[in-house]
Order: sequence, then structure tokens, then C-alpha cells
Amino acid sequence: MESPGFSRGKDVNYSLATTKVASIAGTAAAARTYAKRTPIDWRAALSMALVALFGALGGAALADALPSHVLNVVVLVALALVGVYTWRKPELGSADVPRFERRIQLLVMLVGGAVIGFWDGIAGPGTGSFLVFLLVGLVGFAFITASATAKVVNVATNIGALAFFIPAGKVLWGLALVMAASNMAGSVLGAMIAAKRGSGFVRQVFLTVVVGLVISLGWKLAAGA
Repeated sequence: MESPGFSRGKDVNYSLATTKVASIAGTAAAARTYAKRTPIDWRAALSMALVALFGALGGAALADALPSHVLNVVVLVALALVGVYTWRKPELGSADVPRFERRIQLLVMLVGGAVIGFWDGIAGPGTGSFLVFLLVGLVGFAFITASATAKVVNVATNIGALAFFIPAGKVLWGLALVMAASNMAGSVLGAMIAAKRGSGFVRQVFLTVVVGLVISLGWKLAAGA
């Protein structure tokens, strides 16, 4: 039986808020590592990050209102489509091939950042993958450039979500700090390897992560979680 004032939805939000602390540590460390080794268009990346931050803040504020199982179905389908599309186009993301003029490219990044940021605030699964796919599949970045940019934006989405969750007392700080330390170590190592091995390696990791997320979400839905 649930204790008074502690619903299943609120329980999910404690988990979401706590993992955001770990995630922000890891993504910030990875972004810093990428920045030393990979050229980043900082004007575009920071503009995208800013709108994503506000999108995540809005999503976090609505996290209690939307049924998680419905969101998981949507993300499961979207990730499956992203994975199949990327797998069927081996040349995708092998090099930077801009698809729009500068102004349109920035607009696409801003709109995409706001939408994906909103999703990250609500629940979060697949956020990094969606950011990378947006930048590779729609904007025309190489995988390595997209990954570096996505880390910058993902830092902002985590900050946006935490701007709501921390004042609301949703973070379990002891667990969050332990997770953050581990996340930082793994993220720095991963970013160093990715920057060294290039877009082909990042593409392989991207597909592996997408498959893992599809399996994980599919398992949760099958189990009724």
C-alpha cells in the first residue's frame, strides 16, 4: 500500500530527478572532453542549448501529468524508426554535409532542441539519441560533431529539469552524487575514445545504444511498468 502523499507518479519523479544529477555530471564532463578534441559551433550549440533548457523546465513541470506508459510507447516507436533509418544508410553522418543555409539550420536546431528538451524534462529515455539523430539526419552533421554538440545541449536539458526538481525536493542527493562520480568517469573515457576513433565508431555506438533502449523500453511495456 502506498503511503499518504506518495503516489507512483511521484516515486518516478524522484528517480528521474536523481538520475538528472548523475547525467549532468557525465554530460558536462563529456562535453568538456569533446570540446578539447572536436570543433564545436558554439553559437549554434549554445543557442540550441538555451531553448532546450526552457523546454526541459516545462517538461519537468508536467512530468506528473502525463502517463509514462503512453510516452514509452511513443519513444519506443520513434527509437525503432531512428535505428532502422540509420542502419539502412551506412553513409549517414560520415562527414559534415550541411543540408540548410545557416539561418534555416539554426532554426531547425532551435525547434528540435526545444522539443527534445521538453521530452527530457518529462521522462528522458532516448534524449541523447534523439539529439544526435536530429543533428545527423536532419541538420547534416557528422556523428562525431553531432555527439559533441548533443552533449552541450544535454547539459542544458538536465539543468532545466533540475531547476524544477531541486526546489521541489525530488533529488535523493546521496545516491545522486555516487552515480554522478561514476557517470563522469565513464563519460570522459567514452568521449576520449569517440574523439579518437571518429564518426564511424560513434555510429556503431549510437546504433548499439538505440537497440539497447528499444529492448529496455519494450521490456518495461511488456512487464506493465
